[in-house]
Amino acid sequence: MQKPLTFLAPLAIMAALALPAQAQETVTADPTTVVATVGGTEITVGHMIVAWASLPEQYQSLPDDVLFKGILDQLVQQTALMQQFEGTLPARVDIQLENERRSLTAGEAVNGIMEQPLDEAEVLATYEADFGGVEQAPEYNASHILVETEEEAKAIVEDIANGADFAAVAREKSTGPSGPNGGQLGWFGAGAMVPEFEKAVTELETGAVSDPVKTQFGWHVIILNETRVQDAPALEEVREQIELQLRQIRAQSQIEAITAATDVDRSAAEGVDPSVIKQINVLE
Repeated sequence: MQKPLTFLAPLAIMAALALPAQAQETVTADPTTVVATVGGTEITVGHMIVAWASLPEQYQSLPDDVLFKGILDQLVQQTALMQQFEGTLPARVDIQLENERRSLTAGEAVNGIMEQPLDEAEVLATYEADFGGVEQAPEYNASHILVETEEEAKAIVEDIANGADFAAVAREKSTGPSGPNGGQLGWFGAGAMVPEFEKAVTELETGAVSDPVKTQFGWHVIILNETRVQDAPALEEVREQIELQLRQIRAQSQIEAITAATDVDRSAAEGVDPSVIKQINVLE
């Protein structure tokens, strides 16, 4: 089967990219407005809106005037070609149209389920179940200086004890990727660092510098900059996430219930070889 033609030509897209964006007043579309007639067949604003919505995302943001012309050209060409077509459409086209209608109609049914209002009590109960029992976990903000030997690390500890600036020493001597940033590691919680490093951090007081710590990466000198407790997020921070979760669960439940209540007979599929689904040539 040949690859379908792309009517919105690449040259038109390339030209569009070179055009400056123009500010335009927003107008309310009337989908029934006729924009062209091809052999007696009307093309409306509604047809153009649906065609725009089906474009790849990178094309949808092109300037309106370029999109309008490109989409209208496409619809005019398609309509003219459709009108001159003679003969019987291949079975694959009719079947594809059936599948497309089935898919779009089912999608509208799912949208209707998803848009049904939620019970606030259910939202609150889900929030409590997901976040109410979350323990307040400590987080640490630390910096470190990484060197190859214990002797180097001991010398650095002594320099800092004598007043050397930790960040300046890190920039000068640390071999780790955080060195140029003064050794800053940012915020991290339990399990984010190798065990030896994490144990040393959790035993430090804020502002204190560790003795040399050996890990698989080398020898570290660590300073604990700050600690905090990570609280559970507020309801409004996760409301959208919770509501989507509840809507998806409800939709799946109703899809299963509707399917179970429908008279479905799959017995005819038992004698069919599964490989037939790849034999597109039989539809030509």
